[in-house]
Amino acid sequence: MSEGVWAAPGRVNLIGEHTDYNDGFVMPFALPHTTVATLSRRDDGVLRLHSADVGGEAVELRVDDLAPGRGPGGWTDYPAGVVWALRDGGHAVGGADIHYESTVPTGAGLSSSAALEVVTALALNDLYELGLERWRMARLCRRAENVYVGAPTGIMDQTASACCTAGHALHLDTRDLSQRQIPLDLAALGLELLVVDTRVKHAHSEGEYGNRRAGCESAAAALGVPALRDVPYTGLQAALARLEDPEVRPLVRHIVTENHRVERVIALLESGEVRAIGPVLTEGHASLRDDFRVSCPELDLVVDTALASGALGARMTGGGFGGSAIVLTETSMSATVRTSLLKSFATTGRTEPRIFTAIPSAGATRVS
Repeated sequence: MSEGVWAAPGRVNLIGEHTDYNDGFVMPFALPHTTVATLSRRDDGVLRLHSADVGGEAVELRVDDLAPGRGPGGWTDYPAGVVWALRDGGHAVGGADIHYESTVPTGAGLSSSAALEVVTALALNDLYELGLERWRMARLCRRAENVYVGAPTGIMDQTASACCTAGHALHLDTRDLSQRQIPLDLAALGLELLVVDTRVKHAHSEGEYGNRRAGCESAAAALGVPALRDVPYTGLQAALARLEDPEVRPLVRHIVTENHRVERVIALLESGEVRAIGPVLTEGHASLRDDFRVSCPELDLVVDTALASGALGARMTGGGFGGSAIVLTETSMSATVRTSLLKSFATTGRTEPRIFTAIPSAGATRVS
């Protein structure tokens, strides 16, 4: 019999891409799309996992046997990794029956995996009365994804899913995990932020994402700093001149300028100049496309089409190599932008994108 129902959201990142594993700044907000988990404890040491979205039989694992590299692979590694991370961290977690249902699009760069991890952690935290703070749960979920799943992601996705509040974007310093909730009520200003899911799938655990991270770490070592976050914006050109490897210079340029873009967006939002963030978003896309090289033709098509249709700004969001883009537009122009996007994908023979309005929503919660 169920002992409770919990929900954790996906997220969209307003600005600050690939900065999280460089100890930098990010600015995500939670989406209304959630992964819902219904749980009950077991006293036989079995973790039984089932998804209404994946289908098939439930997967049963023994919690004592959970270890990196020993899972069956696929979606169950994410919740199993959370149970492993909790137990490995000294938290007394036993078996459980968990049933999942999700409205977070998978493979869209909207953190479906983080929602799956965070809802599992929150439910187990409540059921087993672990008393973990939200930021600590996010850290354990990140460890599950890094070590158990083997995906070299940063801390942003899990923190956003766990800690965001409705009507705000989360300014997160990924080094010390300090947080600031920045008001983001676009509708009140006659603005809309569209999420455009290109339906091009990406996978963080595949090689290109890891290559970018390794390149950033190599550059930080060459510059003698703990992370690229420590390269000041005013010292960027001097830092680039010190790097001998031409392959890492554009990676450094992106991270340093992207951290600066986060600071610019915060300043604009707090001064009420919300429309002025549009060009900053577009700058971010150019940097991700040209310097970090993680865009794809479909993401570029979204940005180019949206801007040509009168949008205030647009950029890819998430890890890249597919997934989603965001478009900031006047509400009065939203229908025009949507129509242009659908037409551009159709005339180029691409799969129709999924387009929806991003509404800053609440983080993970217990439903019942």
